[in-house]
Amino acid sequence: MKKKIGRLALTLLLSFSTVLSACSGGSNEAGKSAAGDEKVTLSFWTLFDGGDGANMQTLVDEFNKTHPNIEVKNTKLAWGEYYTKLITAVGNGNGPDIGISHSSRLPDLIDQGVVTELDTPATDAGVDWSTYNQNLLDAVTVEGQHYAVPIDTHPFIMFYNKKLLKDAGLLGEDGKPILEQSADGFVSFLQTLKEKLPAKTTPFALSNSNDDPYRLWWSLYSQLGGNDVVSDDLKSAAIDKEKGIKAADYVQKLYTEGYIKKNDPDFYKNFQSGTAAIIMTGVWTTGTWESTKGLEFGAMPIPKFYDKEATWGDSHTIVLPLTKDEDPAKRKAAMVFADWVADNGQVWAKAGHIPSKPSVLEKQEFKDLPYRSDYSEVASVVKFSKHSTKNAQIRDQAAFKFLNEVWVNKMTPADAMNNMETAIQKILSE
Repeated sequence: MKKKIGRLALTLLLSFSTVLSACSGGSNEAGKSAAGDEKVTLSFWTLFDGGDGANMQTLVDEFNKTHPNIEVKNTKLAWGEYYTKLITAVGNGNGPDIGISHSSRLPDLIDQGVVTELDTPATDAGVDWSTYNQNLLDAVTVEGQHYAVPIDTHPFIMFYNKKLLKDAGLLGEDGKPILEQSADGFVSFLQTLKEKLPAKTTPFALSNSNDDPYRLWWSLYSQLGGNDVVSDDLKSAAIDKEKGIKAADYVQKLYTEGYIKKNDPDFYKNFQSGTAAIIMTGVWTTGTWESTKGLEFGAMPIPKFYDKEATWGDSHTIVLPLTKDEDPAKRKAAMVFADWVADNGQVWAKAGHIPSKPSVLEKQEFKDLPYRSDYSEVASVVKFSKHSTKNAQIRDQAAFKFLNEVWVNKMTPADAMNNMETAIQKILSE
């Protein structure tokens, strides 16, 4: 992505040029604040609810308790309204000092000038970027500059019902599936489940459209070594159609051969109720399965179907939105907070997310959490999309649109790839 200050940011910068000039002039007050002699109060907008919301509030409360010179005030916004409100507020000069962004949404926020680069305040705050998982860090680095602090990754993984696998003779003494790590091995695994479990039991719970089958396709496509679907310069469709067809054909057969229940109204409930042997979805469901009475389950990375390990994933990150005065003291304090949250990822991991700092994985508090260590290695093999502002449109208007037709056997994988290529090129050309 070409790094630039968007029209929204330019308007802000012009509107507040006097304030910015005063800051750059190095007033005594600014110097005092930057030196940390005065208490800094930071507004923080989040999009978390449920367990995520509670865990983030716990982190904020503990940070405030242990950092008497910095106070973070957490405002929880509804997830569905968050990005619109953030963009609007920053455009009006009323944005927060700290925000949250999914790494998948970051390119658009950068392009619109909503968020700022972090390297200067990170240096001031003593942030050591080498302490972060490099794969997650690459996802928030554009043209050599860091635009966000990753606090997790929440990838696509596999959960399994231990009782059902045991009944089918597919659970080892170590409590893990007896499963050959290959495309054929996974089909053989599902075939055994289909043959040995009651007819009402679904071997593989997966939705019939949109997100999760797309995530499985993306994972297989990536394991095959497929390119991103856009070129390096982000201007052209670059889908590797041969690999895309192979991955789509594989997933299609999981439906047509009856391993996945057709027209499943609630595939989460299917697994939760004990009538599905496995499910593939995001790590965010770990807490749901944990709280389900009587559900004996395990968690693991999705199998290595093809040449290399890879899976779909996204990240929650902390960003610094553009503000009226770009106060150096606030920006430094915000980076102290963001780095501290990443350092305390064992709290954030309670919801199922994988912490962004490898050192957290060695903490006893993290190791004491069940299941998480069984899939924490996935952080290094998540295949993130390129930094295109059109990723969401490509997913919804090209990938979902045509792959959904493949899953119900109304379109061949080859036709889907051709249609996707055309649709992606049209989106990139708009």
